[in-house]
Amino acid sequence: MSVNLQSRLKVMAGSTEERTKPAADRVPGKGADLATGSGTRTILTTMPEVREASLKVAKSAQRLLSIFTQDLEPLVYGEEPFLEAIKRLVLARSYAKVRVLLADPSRAMVDNNRFLALARRLTSCIDLRAMSPEYPASAGAFIIADDRALVYRLQADRWDGISDLNDPAVVRRYLNFFDEVWQTSMQESQMRQMLM
Repeated sequence: MSVNLQSRLKVMAGSTEERTKPAADRVPGKGADLATGSGTRTILTTMPEVREASLKVAKSAQRLLSIFTQDLEPLVYGEEPFLEAIKRLVLARSYAKVRVLLADPSRAMVDNNRFLALARRLTSCIDLRAMSPEYPASAGAFIIADDRALVYRLQADRWDGISDLNDPAVVRRYLNFFDEVWQTSMQESQMRQMLM
């Protein structure tokens, strides 16, 4: 793994000081819409909060949804409202795309995941790839809508995370990481062969 990627992984979530400030103490981002609350971060601590925030991010997508997950987390991405948001995104816009990068595809393939079933029906709109062995496994998980909204957790095995519907700077960090890993990752057909 490149030194540049390693250093980016350390700072992707922004400064700890800024993340821990109460929302009232933070200055809204440039262009933030105070009426809708965009430009502020929400701290997540429970699975229902992560699920709801992920659904909001998915619904906010207009053209691209990028998901980095350990195993397609069925409690978040396998729920009917989330799957409906994905279907609406890709069927309403011919140019819309969903990219999913799996850190551990063997767990996702075993669990009869509903998201995986949807991805197999909409192969031209939903791309699945396995993280290349060249990269050490990342412990985090995130979902990004276009270049503005995200939910990220530094540890995928915990529900603690942050959501923001308008934070292009942090989104760019995660999207750069995602794109770099995506370029070297294995496509779904290669994943299936690897798991057989």
